[in-house]
Amino acid sequence: MTRDTQALETVGLGIPFEDWTVGRKFKTVGRTVTDADITLFVGATGMTEVLFTDLEYLKENSLIGQRPAPGALVYSMAEGLLMQSVMQHTGLAFLGMELTVKSPVLAGDTIHVECEVTETRPTSKPGRGIVTARCDVVKQDGELALTYTCQRLVKARKAD
Repeated sequence: MTRDTQALETVGLGIPFEDWTVGRKFKTVGRTVTDADITLFVGATGMTEVLFTDLEYLKENSLIGQRPAPGALVYSMAEGLLMQSVMQHTGLAFLGMELTVKSPVLAGDTIHVECEVTETRPTSKPGRGIVTARCDVVKQDGELALTYTCQRLVKARKAD
């Protein structure tokens, strides 16, 4: 039996440029940062700082006492949560960002992203626009882990 999948709505697609309106706010689903996430990220990036690799050092010498996730990992996970929810098929390019770490994310913490669109403008080429958004990465207890403002090139619904 052949199915007509063309007639079905595809869910999880990104937000077209026209729908990124200034003041629009949304949040993503959450994701727990695991020891395995930290280990794999540190190994892949070469961030072999003892804060990320030596649990005995953490117990004896760290101000935190627990295994922290690198800020770059937390940012990367935040971007992954956004890709899954609002950028599929519409994100064309990441143009830049300013990022500030506010508090550590530890193995076992769950994060989500809260975004607010702060600026939009069409580009000189039709069919796309630039979106600026403030993204706050928030832990399960409501504490702000990091914040960044980013610019993205986003595909429009219409080419003109």
